[in-house]
Amino acid sequence: MPRYKLTIEYDGTPFLGWQMQRDGKTVQGELRAAVKAFCGEEVVPQGAGRTDAGVHALGQVAHIDLQRDWPEDRVREAINHHLKPAPIAVLHCVVVEDSFDARFSALKRHYLYRIIMRRAPLTIDRDRAWRVARPLDAKRMHEAAQVLIGRHDFTTFRASQCQAASPVKTLDHISVTRTGNEIAIRVSARSFLHHQVRSFVGALKWVGEGKWTASDLAAALAARDRTRCPPLAPAAGLYLTGVDYA
Repeated sequence: MPRYKLTIEYDGTPFLGWQMQRDGKTVQGELRAAVKAFCGEEVVPQGAGRTDAGVHALGQVAHIDLQRDWPEDRVREAINHHLKPAPIAVLHCVVVEDSFDARFSALKRHYLYRIIMRRAPLTIDRDRAWRVARPLDAKRMHEAAQVLIGRHDFTTFRASQCQAASPVKTLDHISVTRTGNEIAIRVSARSFLHHQVRSFVGALKWVGEGKWTASDLAAALAARDRTRCPPLAPAAGLYLTGVDYA
């Protein structure tokens, strides 16, 4: 029974997230239906990350096991054919060892958050970025963000419904850069808590507005108190950009 690794891109706007639910469309559910339409097998794709409703992916990874040894290109093309018109595409498909697991074999996950600073509503980037009407200080945001790097108890930046066994995680990288009127926040870690990245972004927006300093951000982190976190950034600006494996 060959195992296939799929690299997937999707627009998360019309979905209730990655994970299948009882009601409503999900990315995992659409992929499952496409696989069944292709080869008749009931297979639940196992993903590297459970993106929330409205969150996008440029490099989500999943694996599936099929009974027949299909050519890799055939699997990719057939799944993509049956995914239409859903805004999901399998970019790459490769056969991997049975020991590979899209979730548990992952060494690092990378996310991007996009903020566009302008007064006018978004058109092309509607549902794909967070429009902020006032200017933000990206340099100050980047400098403050560095207090988050390392191993910490991230309770302050964790959703109340988060199911992770521990709030302790290690953040490997976070950067804030500005190009024109767009701010890009990039983060990398082996794993993340539920709403952790969007919580970071909400807090950094306050820093960029001058409401908080780096010391305020550090104090909120040390408080280990969800009520100390500023409002959550919307899902639309968040992208899972890639997953690293050995």
